[in-house]
Amino acid sequence: MSTVAAKTVSPSRGLALIYLLFTGSMLGTSTILAKLSSNAGINPVAFLTWSILSAAALLFVTGTLRGVRFHLGDGRIGYFVVAGLVTVAAPNLIIFTAAPVVGAGFVALSIAFPPLLTYLGALLLRIERFDLVRAFGVALALFGAIWLALGKMDEADASLAWIGLTLLIPVFLAIGNIYRSLRWPAGAQPEELAPGMLAAAGGILLAVGLTTGQSLTIPAAPSAWLLLMVQSVTFTCQFFVFFMLQRVGGPVILSLLGAVAAIVTVPLSVVLLAEDIPAGLLIGGITIGLGIFCVTRKPATGKP
Repeated sequence: MSTVAAKTVSPSRGLALIYLLFTGSMLGTSTILAKLSSNAGINPVAFLTWSILSAAALLFVTGTLRGVRFHLGDGRIGYFVVAGLVTVAAPNLIIFTAAPVVGAGFVALSIAFPPLLTYLGALLLRIERFDLVRAFGVALALFGAIWLALGKMDEADASLAWIGLTLLIPVFLAIGNIYRSLRWPAGAQPEELAPGMLAAAGGILLAVGLTTGQSLTIPAAPSAWLLLMVQSVTFTCQFFVFFMLQRVGGPVILSLLGAVAAIVTVPLSVVLLAEDIPAGLLIGGITIGLGIFCVTRKPATGKP
């Protein structure tokens, strides 16, 4: 497996911002679809497994039609497995299983920490050089995401084991942000990596479902299959741009996806799920926006 960090290209900060907003919007949409699927009685492991595998297949087919050459050599299989585990499979499994126990607000609070952990990791591994304005932007985005989460905070009435498990979510996400950049396979293109990572994640989730006796069937109701198709397309769009964002912006800009998703999720949850508008929306939205501006004001500061 190549240990050469991904070369961060920087055609413009505007391109990184567009990728960030688009991918974050898809992530926010997935959050709403996950809640709708739960309301429809779909097993979360089944919903995740089949939507992720469907997205992998769609990305592979569209990539093949566009002339993308897929390879499994040069450590790619190991890269796909590790990236799929820490980026997709493990965090989503924890989110879906922990939210009913510790509360959705506590889960949202934990997801606010990847930008800070990713930035610290990037500094320690010298993927990034310290930049005061960039660090201030990470802090602002972190504050805004926490403020939004606190506005919808549920009582975390659960054992320390469940709370500790939930706090592993940002650790997995930060590790994934750093790992995918640091171990980017030599010569690999973003369009090639996305379906491989999703296929590996789907395989891991399928194995978890089979070994734990989870139901992997989708209800026969047309609404259930419609939700599955919409989620599959959403994952396809999200991860089509995901690795492009990583390559253009680097791991720190990528880590802001959760903050962008929070801004998208709130109005969608109000419209589609009839939830109340959180009290901290204005302050959270402004600080997240300022944080994103500070972080994306110039290309990544590392040495590619």
